Amino acid sequence: MVLHDEHSEFDGETGEVTQKVETMFGDANYTVAFEDGQEQGVPEDNLEAAE
Repeated sequence: MVLHDEHSEFDGETGEVTQKVETMFGDANYTVAFEDGQEQGVPEDNLEAAE
């Protein structure tokens, strides 16, 4: 997955989803692992399938 979040140090990087958590509002947040770390609480709208 490619992360699109201008506030993240991993913006534009490709990573692997390692966890999906449903919020109490029914939305999904993801943990994405990158080569140099991970980003937690990523909303689905900030992810794009990598080619």
